[in-house]
Amino acid sequence: MKRTTGLVVAAVLGLSTLAGCSSGRGGDQGATVPAGAANAAAPAAEGTFAVITHASAGDAFWDVVKNGAEAAGKRYGVTVTYQGDGDPARQSQLIDQAVSQKVDGIVVSMANPDALKEAVGKAVAARIPVITINSGGDFSREFGAITHVGQSEDVAGRGAGEKLKAEGVTKLLCVIHEAGNVGLDQRCNGATKGLGGTVERLQVDVGNLADATSKIKARLQSDPSLNGVLTLNPAVAVAARDAIADAGSAAKLGTFDLSADVVAAIRDGEVLFAVDQQQYLQGWLPITFLVLYKENLNTVGGGLPVNTGPGFVTKDNAEQVAKLAENGTR
Repeated sequence: MKRTTGLVVAAVLGLSTLAGCSSGRGGDQGATVPAGAANAAAPAAEGTFAVITHASAGDAFWDVVKNGAEAAGKRYGVTVTYQGDGDPARQSQLIDQAVSQKVDGIVVSMANPDALKEAVGKAVAARIPVITINSGGDFSREFGAITHVGQSEDVAGRGAGEKLKAEGVTKLLCVIHEAGNVGLDQRCNGATKGLGGTVERLQVDVGNLADATSKIKARLQSDPSLNGVLTLNPAVAVAARDAIADAGSAAKLGTFDLSADVVAAIRDGEVLFAVDQQQYLQGWLPITFLVLYKENLNTVGGGLPVNTGPGFVTKDNAEQVAKLAENGTR
């Protein structure tokens, strides 16, 4: 992990000589760029890169990924298109479309790797560099991607389990919000290892948060020995917070990933922590790496994933993170 991190820093710093503050293709368009990025030199790179994720528009987590990708596009003077769809078949079609358009690179999240294998394979066969992000890291190299950018879900899950154990949790409800998402299973598996106690799973629909609240509340009421809840999505974390209050439960709540509401809940003591995989980097870094590949045939990671997490947001640092979240970068 230390070696990979060093490569990332070198790649990002090295690109400052290539980078610019805007693309000549569409102006500012509201992308969120970190402080200082607008002062970089004029861009030398050109190209079109497609980012295709497994989340539809309007998701608080993925909106930050989108911000990162689009900001990187402006920084390096390249065109970035972002599309998301939770249906693996539709996501495969979007990859096929990008291949037919002969883009210069594809960034794809693989929540359901088996469903995307053929489409990713077509991109690789067409000699289009592919970088996987967020989910499906275990399959990235096998499918021919040049690297994976994300976090180890098992390691992150273990960290969450250990934190909950330190807070006295002995029986945990792990709430899964997307059926078939391998990364979510890995998070719950990791939490089981870290907690060392009993972990039960509950399937909810992230598209129906009211129902998610009802299901979590019902499970807590039916089993008072459940003294911990771990959610894997920030919107579901808010639903779980409400469920715990409505059930009159004293269960401790932890979550994965950030939103402004989650940061506020951490600050107010309603959520213990959020596992932070720094999703802005999952948008920014792949575009950076693809520009490096196009301009200089650089690859990053040496066959290993580039880790963007896990980190933890707690009451100690929530105030600082809240200010950054307002800018759409956390």
